[in-house]
Amino acid sequence: MSVSLETRVPLLDHRVAELAWRLPLSMKIRDGVGKWALRQILYRHVPRELVERPKAGFDIPIGAWMRGPLRGWAEELLSERSLRAGGHLHVETARRLWLEHCSGQRDWTLRLWNLLMFQAWLEAQGRSSVSPGPPAASQLHFNQ
Repeated sequence: MSVSLETRVPLLDHRVAELAWRLPLSMKIRDGVGKWALRQILYRHVPRELVERPKAGFDIPIGAWMRGPLRGWAEELLSERSLRAGGHLHVETARRLWLEHCSGQRDWTLRLWNLLMFQAWLEAQGRSSVSPGPPAASQLHFNQ
């Protein structure tokens, strides 16, 4: 949930919720460990080391996409002309970040994504003169 990826749908089944409601607290928490009964069932089917590990995030390869299938769209939004037309960003800094990212010299994904969203928003508001949005999701490759 901390990375906006929800996978608890089976636990929303009303029968599971009703059973959990009826369980005594000692079956829910034991020795400071929550979801005790659920863990005991899970241990029967999944190795303990897969259950007892820290949460892991789910990354989307936006940085690679900006160098690949989103490059034309991003280049247009971050072109000197578009940045100057928007009038809100420091053109030289934005261009330097973009060029360093494209060359692989630095990974400026997070900062550039914010700039791109701002520039795209300006375009949607009719406050800039850049091209339409990015390619469709079907054009992006998830195995990068």
